[in-house]
Amino acid sequence: MTTILCYGDSNTHGTMPFEEFGVRRRHLQGSRWPDAMAAALGPRYQVIAEGLPGRTTVHEDLVEGGKRSGLDVLPAILHSHEPIDLLILMLGTNDLKPRFSVTAFEIARSVERLVILSRQLLPSLPILLFSPAPVREVGTLAEVFAGAETRQIGLPGHLRDVADRQGCGFLDVGLHVDVSPVDGVHWEGELHRTFGAVAADAVRAQMEGGE
Repeated sequence: MTTILCYGDSNTHGTMPFEEFGVRRRHLQGSRWPDAMAAALGPRYQVIAEGLPGRTTVHEDLVEGGKRSGLDVLPAILHSHEPIDLLILMLGTNDLKPRFSVTAFEIARSVERLVILSRQLLPSLPILLFSPAPVREVGTLAEVFAGAETRQIGLPGHLRDVADRQGCGFLDVGLHVDVSPVDGVHWEGELHRTFGAVAADAVRAQMEGGE
C-alpha cells in the first residue's frame, strides 16, 4: 500500500465557493480532489486529505484563529500518518490575504521551509509541490483577498524554483483549475473531479521517477 498525504488548505478540505460570507459548506466526500485522485490511482494507494480552511504556510492568523500555521502543526500530522510514501503540499493561497503583507517570493520561501522541515522529520521523504490556482478578487471574498492578484504574480515560477532546489516534483494547478467567480478562491465540484485525474497522473510520474 502506497500512502499519500495531501497537506493543504480549504481547497484540499473541499470547501465549496462561499455564496454567503461566513457560511461554509463542503463538497461531499468522494467528490473532493483527493478522493477523485484516490479513485483514479486505484486500491494500491491510500490517500489522506489533511486540508484546513484558512491554513497558511508559516503564519499564525490572529483573525481566523485555530492553529492556521501550516508550520506549527506539520510535525504532528506527519508523525500521525507515517510511514508516508509521498507528501503533496498545496499551500500559499491564504498567505495572499493583505494582513500578512508578503510577496510571491516570500510565499515560495515559506513553502520551502515546510519542505525542509518535512525532510528533517522524515528524511528522504518524496514531496510533490502543487502551486495553487490563482486567486481572483471577485465575489464574496474579494475584500478578504484585496490585492492578491498583484501579490501572487510570479508564484508558480518561484515554487518551481523551490521544487528544483529541493528535488521535489511540481505541478502548476492554475493550468488546470480556474477558481469560482462566486468567491474567487474555491473550486466548483466538477473541477475537483477533473483535477483529481490530473493529480493522479502527477503522482504516477513522481513515483515512477523515484523508483
